[in-house]
Amino acid sequence: MSAPVLAAVVLAAGGGRRYGMPKALVEYGGSLLVERATDTAAAVCDPVLVVLGAQAVDVWRTARLENALVLANEDWETGMASSLRTGLEGLRGLPGRIDAALVLLVDMPGMTTAALARMAEHAAPDALAVATYDGVRAHPVLLGRDHWDGVIGTATGDEGARRYLAAHDVTEVDCTG
Repeated sequence: MSAPVLAAVVLAAGGGRRYGMPKALVEYGGSLLVERATDTAAAVCDPVLVVLGAQAVDVWRTARLENALVLANEDWETGMASSLRTGLEGLRGLPGRIDAALVLLVDMPGMTTAALARMAEHAAPDALAVATYDGVRAHPVLLGRDHWDGVIGTATGDEGARRYLAAHDVTEVDCTG
């Protein structure tokens, strides 16, 4: 049996009101946050899909995103849930079968390939897993294909998959360190 196909969905659509610009365009350690997120994801996942929103054209023109497929979320102002829905629906439209999606937030520049690899070990169509750090749930979140409809149907506002995860058994994956 072949290894599950694991995609990444990088949520990078927010306007970044506290930053004064879209988070995707924030520079950190010599690169843009969106570049760091997609590069980190590409080390573990294929394909990598990045969901843009605020100033999507500017981000697309400015950022080095050759290792990612880019989707624009026209409803980005309604909250993270619309970007999550856009990303999962985008994965469905790709050729071939994707078994699971690893969902990352653009504003986590400390995310490591080691954490993503630890999560990837759980990839399967029925997977539902969340990273923990010192016992606290955080990102990334692993969503098996079997759960995409449920997540899409329950994601609202800035909650993303929180409501869906709360109603299901979720594997906690220690990514501390």
